[in-house]
Amino acid sequence: MNLSDLTIRKFNESLLRREFSAAEAVKEYFGRIEEKEEEIGAYLTLLKESALSQASEVDAAISKGKKIPPLAGVPLAVKDVISIEGVRTTAASKILENYISSYDAAVIGKLKENQAVFLGKTNLDEFAMGASTENSAFKKTKNPHDLTRVPGGSSGGSAAAVAADMALAALGSDTNGSIRQPASFCGVVGLKPTYGAVSRHGLLALGSSLDQIGPFAKTVEDAAIIFKAISGRDEFDPTSVAYGSRSATLDLDEVRNLRIGIPKEYFTEGIEKTVGDGLEEAMKKFKNLKIKFEEISLPHTKYSISVYYIILPAEASTNLARYDGIRYARIPSVSGSSTLKEIYLKNRSLGFGPEPKRRILFGAFVLSAGYYDAYYAKAQKVRSLIKWDFDKAFEKVDVIFTPTTPTTAFKFGEKANDPLAMYLADAFTSPSSLSGLPAISIPVKKYEIGSGELPVGFQLIGRYFREADILGLGEQYEKLEISN
Repeated sequence: MNLSDLTIRKFNESLLRREFSAAEAVKEYFGRIEEKEEEIGAYLTLLKESALSQASEVDAAISKGKKIPPLAGVPLAVKDVISIEGVRTTAASKILENYISSYDAAVIGKLKENQAVFLGKTNLDEFAMGASTENSAFKKTKNPHDLTRVPGGSSGGSAAAVAADMALAALGSDTNGSIRQPASFCGVVGLKPTYGAVSRHGLLALGSSLDQIGPFAKTVEDAAIIFKAISGRDEFDPTSVAYGSRSATLDLDEVRNLRIGIPKEYFTEGIEKTVGDGLEEAMKKFKNLKIKFEEISLPHTKYSISVYYIILPAEASTNLARYDGIRYARIPSVSGSSTLKEIYLKNRSLGFGPEPKRRILFGAFVLSAGYYDAYYAKAQKVRSLIKWDFDKAFEKVDVIFTPTTPTTAFKFGEKANDPLAMYLADAFTSPSSLSGLPAISIPVKKYEIGSGELPVGFQLIGRYFREADILGLGEQYEKLEISN
């Protein structure tokens, strides 16, 4: 079984042709994990026993001639901020090190209905705060293409697992680029759906007005299959919407009718040459599809990082207030504490790492009396201007083409001691997050591990709930890449 050549479609076809069983495939993936996990560090929890049980149920259904869905038996990894009943959900933080989820997240419930198999929970920056997976309380995940470099973050474990063939696909969460940036760094596809397209129920909250769950996959087609399975209305998430029978992708003729916008603010001097060359290569391929390009302007883009790092810490400080080292999971007893307040303070000091502490403190500050109007309220007004820029742009174009990141994967330690430099790694993903728009990162080409090349990704941003546009464009791009 050649894991590197498998896609969800190929996996499903091979199962139905009895070329291998779901249980055999799961064993093959765990063999790969055993071989690569020590050097990559993608997983925090492995679920071998339950994965084999899930796979056996799929094999039994096939043997009885039952119809199976496209995701049946597919071995998936899950970012460790998404709840699976009876499984640890740590958010890569000491304060939740022993927390066992008591219910399934909505997306997990939908994937179980589709008979997917869960291999394990993946590493991340603590509470999804970071762009390198260096902020995990437990381990550093390495980029499979170069072990001296980061996989990106915060969903670095999920991206690395897919890139290293330690899972066929994975789930991550994206608040400011946490799916798209690691997808670009690791050379895989990463989709952030429209805010509200996928239920957040069962996702440990970071920024409630920003968080979205989405897939990592080897191909855009695979990402579309997973997105179709997990999207839709959920009674436990009032921000979720019914997705109805809207098509997941477009055909070639429909794609050729799309107009692609190029925002001049995104193509700046700060883009690394390798990234710039990759973007030029991608644009040439789109032009071969006879798709029209048009320059547009998104003038408030330059404020997106500043706005994000006011709004996100404010929401995070509120969401993380519930974690006190007593509820959900206990950390070791704090000696010498006589009052409940002292216990809380010591537990939170021991339980949270430097980055969550930084954002909690900053968030509490911008929400405090005397500073709320000066910072938080003003940031929300500028957020509206960023959204308005996109609304105006989409009057002229259907999809927006940008870099995913300004650089390729950077080395460990290169930005770790400079929070501002780390935050700027999300400069191109932040505006669409603040606006709630769907966006996808797609590799410029297939990047082989061990080739010495570092992956480059480009980003497609679509209109609200028009994932069909960006997925359709991506699928046609991949077909062109294969034919070349």
